[in-house]
Amino acid sequence: MAGTDKRIQVAQRVAKELKNGEVVNLGIGLPTLVANYLPQEIAIILHSENGFLGIGGEPEFGKEDKDLVNAGGKPVSILPNGSCFDSAMSFAIIRGGHVDVTVLGALEVDEKGNLANWMVPGKKVTGMGGAMDLVTGAKKVIIAMEHVNKDGSPKIVKECTMPLTAKGEVDLIITDMAVIAVQPDGLHLLEISEGNTMEEVLSSTGARLMLPKDGFPI
Repeated sequence: MAGTDKRIQVAQRVAKELKNGEVVNLGIGLPTLVANYLPQEIAIILHSENGFLGIGGEPEFGKEDKDLVNAGGKPVSILPNGSCFDSAMSFAIIRGGHVDVTVLGALEVDEKGNLANWMVPGKKVTGMGGAMDLVTGAKKVIIAMEHVNKDGSPKIVKECTMPLTAKGEVDLIITDMAVIAVQPDGLHLLEISEGNTMEEVLSSTGARLMLPKDGFPI
């Protein structure tokens, strides 16, 4: 993914996974960018855990509304027929299985689909937020993140070492280097992002990746 901000590239790729009519929750950080890159031909309902259904992308500069923010506190718009409600209703939607897809960031994901994304041991903890509810309540869990940490160490590992958010709930991992599906037999490499090679992806991943038998489309 050369030539464009890595985070934007990841958000654009995640947006392609979303389908008409789905209720989609976007987590704090990189995932919230997805709202800005939704294809015009699909209509989804964006859910924010702080109490919104039907949120849109970032408003134009100067048109922000202090009462319209996403779960990360960033200004958003709200679409016609959108609604707002309290946290009890928001989490009833999540826990009731009404969210089709949740898109979250991660500190670590392992080959069993385990997720660690709320706490770094020894560092200040602000709280686990709604991630534990989202990954167990949503029908599909997509992890959107950069492939490696700032020091070059892998974020996709054989086994998570940080405190887990959930076990075996991740379905798809989308990074600036690759798209990887989590299946019962392990991690399957589906796509290699433009500007990267298979060797770079494999060397930057701390877990075994299974390759497609027929190779990658040209």
